[in-house]
Amino acid sequence: MALLPIDLAMRAPRRASARLLWLWRSMASRLLLLTLVFVAVPVLLYDQFQRADEASQQLLLKSAQRQGELIARALEPELLGVDRTALPSLSIALARYGDDRTRLKLLVRPRVAATASGAKAGPEPFFYVAAAPSLSTADIDAERRLLLEQGVLDRLGSSCAGNSTLAMRVPHVEGGEEVLSSITPIKTSFGCWALVTSHATEAYISSSIGRPYWSTPAVQAAAAIYLAMAALVLAVLAGVWRNLNRFGDLARRIVGGDDTPDHEDRNASFAARNTVPELAGVAEDFDRLVSTLRDSAQSLRRAAEDNAHAFKTPIAVIRQSVEPLRRALPAENARSQRALTMIEKSLDKLDGLVSFARRMDEAAADLLAPARRRVDLSSLVERMAGGYTGLLAERRLHMRSRIDAGLVVRASEETLETIVENLVENAVSFSPPDGTVSVRLTRGVSQGTPMAELVVDDEGPGVDPANLERIFERYFSHREPGRGMPEDEAAAHQAGAAHFGIGLWIVRRNIEAFGGRVRAENRPTGGLRMTVTLPLAA
Repeated sequence: MALLPIDLAMRAPRRASARLLWLWRSMASRLLLLTLVFVAVPVLLYDQFQRADEASQQLLLKSAQRQGELIARALEPELLGVDRTALPSLSIALARYGDDRTRLKLLVRPRVAATASGAKAGPEPFFYVAAAPSLSTADIDAERRLLLEQGVLDRLGSSCAGNSTLAMRVPHVEGGEEVLSSITPIKTSFGCWALVTSHATEAYISSSIGRPYWSTPAVQAAAAIYLAMAALVLAVLAGVWRNLNRFGDLARRIVGGDDTPDHEDRNASFAARNTVPELAGVAEDFDRLVSTLRDSAQSLRRAAEDNAHAFKTPIAVIRQSVEPLRRALPAENARSQRALTMIEKSLDKLDGLVSFARRMDEAAADLLAPARRRVDLSSLVERMAGGYTGLLAERRLHMRSRIDAGLVVRASEETLETIVENLVENAVSFSPPDGTVSVRLTRGVSQGTPMAELVVDDEGPGVDPANLERIFERYFSHREPGRGMPEDEAAAHQAGAAHFGIGLWIVRRNIEAFGGRVRAENRPTGGLRMTVTLPLAA
């Protein structure tokens, strides 16, 4: 008892390690992890690239601001002595500093003159004076309204100081757009001048100045490429996964009997269901493997039948030849009669060995390629239970049955008959005279799955509890037939019974091949109980 906690403590890490290893090897886990990586990487990179773009913006805007300051300092001497009559001539002076890529606009807010009472009039608005290259009045007014709406001119007019960056995008009259990059104030006796600098160069247009970073062409192109790559990778993995699921579905159908040789169609192959060219070789290998297994199973069944027929024919001839010899020999010749009796018993045993060999070969064939169909287990068990009337009468036994109707399983009808036959005949062979063999078939549920439960009880000697797990092993003889009978009846019973220790081994192997389970237990009132569970067909 002291070792139990230590053992449990050692098992827990192993189970956790096995679970982690399964998660790592699972394609679903890897696909989920890859999806998370594809989602996380752009989020992290976007933040880093956005910060780098903001730094680049600052450099561009500072460069534009510095350019505006230099142009403003160059214009300042010409603006110091300007009056209203000289305003039209400023376009010529402004044109010396502007071009198609660097565009300049000059605005002015005249100084407010004092009234006769000494009070100042309300503030004058900003007026466009000149533009280089020249613009229409409508375009100039639209740009001035934009600066007013953004509050740029109001802030500038309050102090007429401080060069500031704008980072505003406006449509250009010739199409496309330009970036208002800076506004530089110049204070003179005439009023407050504002030099607006804008750029239409590629460096400004392709940058994120004046718009969200994600809307830039470079980011959108990178996002499109990244999404296409992610979609392609995920599509490849999903395609492989989907193809493997198709293989699994087909394998289950083959095992389930839907695609057995009698019901094959042109799509009942792995190669026909494959959609990934790289898996074509694997699909063809699977098809060859299935074909080989089916051919091997068919060859085993044919060989078992041919061998049994080849052996049973001379056995029958010998048996028929013994009977005239027995009649011809005098009854008082005990030695000859005993020799004939030994020959008959040897023939019985040899006949049993032939049947045993045939059952072994058929069991091997069923394991290689178990044919499955929808089988009404209720009808099958009821029919087989009714077929033991003669045997029960011969052994002076009784049968009690309870069979629920409508229980359908997916299996081989011939194999199910072998299972029921082994269980019932095993119970009959070990039951004492006037005993009862009980057969019960009911509906049950195991771990949420509907199951058919077949229970066969006898009133025989039972099994040593230490051997309950071993009775399903091959060649293990678990009980003595005829135990509990009178000595003469037991001897006769054993003489006619051939127990080679494979019946229950075949039962378990066939049941497990159909996804079921079988267990044995001693009944409290005496005898053995065999319980078989098989999943019900959907």
